[in-house]
Amino acid sequence: MSEEELDAAGDERLRRWRLALGGAPGAEGTGYGLSGTDAAVDAALGALYDQGADDGVPHQRGAGLGASAPRVARWLGDIRQYFPSTVVQVMQADAIERLNLTRLLLEPEMLDAVEPDVHLVGTLLSLNRVMPDKSKRAARKVVAKVVAELERRIAQPTRTALSGALNRAARINRPRHRDIDWDRTIRANLRHYQAERRTIVPERLVGYGRRAQAVQRDIVLCVDQSGSMAASVVYSGVFAAVLASMRSLKTSLIVFDTAVVDLTERLSDPVDVLFGTQLGGGTDINRAIAYGQQLISRPRETIFVLISDLYEGGVREEMLRRVAAMTAAGVQVITLLALSDEGAPDYDRDNAAALAALGVPAFACTPDVFPELMAAAIERRDLRGIMERAEATRAAK
Repeated sequence: MSEEELDAAGDERLRRWRLALGGAPGAEGTGYGLSGTDAAVDAALGALYDQGADDGVPHQRGAGLGASAPRVARWLGDIRQYFPSTVVQVMQADAIERLNLTRLLLEPEMLDAVEPDVHLVGTLLSLNRVMPDKSKRAARKVVAKVVAELERRIAQPTRTALSGALNRAARINRPRHRDIDWDRTIRANLRHYQAERRTIVPERLVGYGRRAQAVQRDIVLCVDQSGSMAASVVYSGVFAAVLASMRSLKTSLIVFDTAVVDLTERLSDPVDVLFGTQLGGGTDINRAIAYGQQLISRPRETIFVLISDLYEGGVREEMLRRVAAMTAAGVQVITLLALSDEGAPDYDRDNAAALAALGVPAFACTPDVFPELMAAAIERRDLRGIMERAEATRAAK
C-alpha cells in the first residue's frame, strides 16, 4: 500500500471514530475536523446523544429539541436523509425516551415526519385517549402503514401454516389415494403386518381432510395491554385479524389491564382493533381469564392463548385455579410472555413456573414463529420443540 493510501486509510479511521465518539467543536480527542455532510450527520447525532457542560451542569445538548416542534420536525427530516430506516427507528425511540418528545407526537406535523414502526405505534396507542381528533387522524395513517407492512409479512405464512394444520387435523377414514397420510396409516395398522409378505395390509386408511367450511377450532387471544407489552399488543392485534379471516377458525380477542375489553367485533379492521386498546395501567389476569372462560363453548376444540408478562395484580390463586379448570376440561392453554421481536422479556418467574406445573407452557415467541406454534397447537402436537425454536430465534435476534 502506498504512503498516500496509508494516509487516506488513517484519515478514514479518524473520521469514523470522530463520528462514533462525537465531541465538542474542534473535535477534541481525535484532531479530526468534520465538514459538509459529515458535519450535518454529527449535528443530528449530537442533538440526541451528546452531553454538554456549558453551564457547569451536565445536560443533554439536544434537550432544546423537545421545546420546539419546527426544530424537531427538521431533525426528523435530517435523520431520515442521513440514516437507513432501521437506524431512524432506533433514534426516534431514543429521542422519545431521552428528550421527552411524547407531547410533540400529538401534533399532526410531527406524525407526518416520523418513520413508522411497531414501537412508535405502541407510543401512539398509549396517547390515544389524550390525542386530539386532528392528531388521531394523522396517527391512524401511521398505524395503518405499520399494520399493512405487518400483514404483508405475516398474513400468508399464517394462513398457509394453519390451513395445512386444519386439514391434517380433520383426517378422514376413506380418503382418496392422493389424500392418504401414509405415515399415520402405517402406524395405525402395524398390528396387521404380515411377516411372510413383509408388508402391512391396512384395514383403515387415514387421510388428510379436505378444507371444511365448518369451524374446526375456537381460538381465544387474551392480551395484556400494560405498558411493557406494547409491541406484543400490536402484533397480537394483527395476528388476531388474520386468524379471524379464516373460516375454519372462530377467533376472539380480549385485551385487559384492570378491566377487560372484548375487541372481537372489530377484527375486520386491525387498525380499529389497535385503537381499541389502551396501553398502560394495572393488570388483573384473573379477571381477564374469567371473562375468557365465558367465551369457551367447546373446550376440547379451544386454544386459549394468554399473552402477558404474568405480573398479576389480581388474585393469583384464583387465576391459577381457573387455568387448571380450563386444562382439566380439555382446553389447550398457552402462555406467551411476549409476542415481539424484542430481546428476552421481563416476567414473573414464579407465575410462569406455577403455570408450567399445570402443564401450560410459558415462553416468549417472535412473530415469525407464531404461525408454526398455532399450527402445532391445532394438531395438538408437543410444543417443546416450538418452544426451543422460539427461544433460539429470539436469542439470535
